[in-house]
Amino acid sequence: MSVSRAAHPAEVPVRPAATIMLVEDRPDLHVLLLRRRAASDFVGGMMVFPGGGLDPADSDPRAEALCVGLDEATASRRLGLPQGGLAYWVAAIRETFEEAGVLLAVDEASQRELRLDDPALRERFDALRSEVDQEQIGLVDAARGEHLRLRTDAVHYVGRWITPEGPPRRYDTRFFLAACPPGQEALHDDGEAVDSCWMRPAEALRRFETGDLTMLPPTLGMLRALSRFASSAQALEAAARHEDGPDVEAKLVGRGQSWRVLLPGDPDYGDAATLQPMRAWLRLWSSDEGSA
Repeated sequence: MSVSRAAHPAEVPVRPAATIMLVEDRPDLHVLLLRRRAASDFVGGMMVFPGGGLDPADSDPRAEALCVGLDEATASRRLGLPQGGLAYWVAAIRETFEEAGVLLAVDEASQRELRLDDPALRERFDALRSEVDQEQIGLVDAARGEHLRLRTDAVHYVGRWITPEGPPRRYDTRFFLAACPPGQEALHDDGEAVDSCWMRPAEALRRFETGDLTMLPPTLGMLRALSRFASSAQALEAAARHEDGPDVEAKLVGRGQSWRVLLPGDPDYGDAATLQPMRAWLRLWSSDEGSA
């Protein structure tokens, strides 16, 4: 009879993951946040961006032909990887479709952005969303069947956070930024996510400080970065300029629950000692292009 044992922290595999910060002006910059189901075995009850771990199907070699304005070589170079970079963009788009019902795609023939404001079309894509979520069909085959191409050109790489040793799950997560396309309405899946809302980044940070919302450091750090921009256009333009680097380091400082994320430009950034070895690098952070 074999005896199971808990994995040593160093033995916990670090899974690659991707997440999208979906933004929209309402009328100023708001970002989509989802609330995870309280009973979830990972970040239960917390506010998150749509995202998750990479699936094998995200590396489908046929995906490159369906991606607008981005190829495998450029994607890998942008992420500092020898190969496999494009799978992060595919995963981010897939997770956003599964968890929020928003599909970043264009019609293959007309190159017009996909709109889902027609009730019959919305119903068809709701069914497709469920099939992709349940892995009955991969995103590549779903896009091919609907004669769509993926808007990888509109999805900008903005940061990377790696879970430190200790938690039972660890992720190497790439963060992306994209605008919510017109004619599409974000709605949580009522499975992993039980609520969804559009919120100003500064308001989300304030509600974290008061204890009204719970979030992990990567979510807070990216909200800090977004809070420096007055509009989604400003944030997206800055993201497009900086997505090829260089990276800057974010710092997590404090004690217990009284911790905060520091970014370059913060008064105590240079002297701050990190609370734990959470590794984080951002491309979207500069306040020059944003609004304080």
